[in-house]
Amino acid sequence: MSLKIRLARGGAKKRPYYSIVVADSRMPRDGRFIEKIGSYNPLLAKTDEKRVQYNEERIKHWLGVGAKPTDRVARFLSVNGLYDWKASNNPNKAKPGQKAQEREQEKKDKEEAAKAAVAEAAAAPAEEPAAEEAAAE
Repeated sequence: MSLKIRLARGGAKKRPYYSIVVADSRMPRDGRFIEKIGSYNPLLAKTDEKRVQYNEERIKHWLGVGAKPTDRVARFLSVNGLYDWKASNNPNKAKPGQKAQEREQEKKDKEEAAKAAVAEAAAAPAEEPAAEEAAAE
């Protein structure tokens, strides 16, 4: 059983309030959990002490047992040095999907074909008028 230290959402619509819980990773976000070990209120100011509250002893216990915090919880824990959080880097996230890349490639191919056609059309008529002028004389 893999354990996660994560947020479980509570509160009313547009008034979020989160509990920091230890849960089996297969359970739903707001579903069954093993233990509630803290809370997070995003509506409070960032400088407010009550914005993030948790029981450090229980956090240490669950980390020792092998629970992995989610990215957001890891940020909270890194403030007090309980967990070493590093910003993740996903350079592929900003890239467009496969279909969008295919459409972009088709668009480039059409533009290149149009440019080639314009270049051919520009080169061909330049030769013809010279031939017509010679025939007229």
